[in-house]
Amino acid sequence: AGPSPTWSIHVYTQREVHGTVGSHVTLSCSFWSSEWISEDISITWHFQAEGSRDSISIFHYAKGQPYIDDVGSFKERMEWVGNPRRKDGSIVIHNLDYTDNGTFTCDVKNPP
Repeated sequence: AGPSPTWSIHVYTQREVHGTVGSHVTLSCSFWSSEWISEDISITWHFQAEGSRDSISIFHYAKGQPYIDDVGSFKERMEWVGNPRRKDGSIVIHNLDYTDNGTFTCDVKNPP
């Protein structure tokens, strides 16, 4: 048996997003795949605070359900606005704070 074929997903996010303290910001994540979007699609958002080496998972979408991770300062302030059928994995962060400075990463998996 030869190697099984893999198809890539292309994920697009904004390079920089700016927001004022107390306001909200949409972190957009759109993706494109040559394959149909499976029911098992999963989307994970990670956050790495400025000056920190560690990245934490702050949001997860799996099996058709959004899950806000129960860690960090985002859990009360996050809203899922994505729609995987429209190839959209975006979230909104409300009530921005200075501590929200950092790198947000959107990771999309479309098995198999």
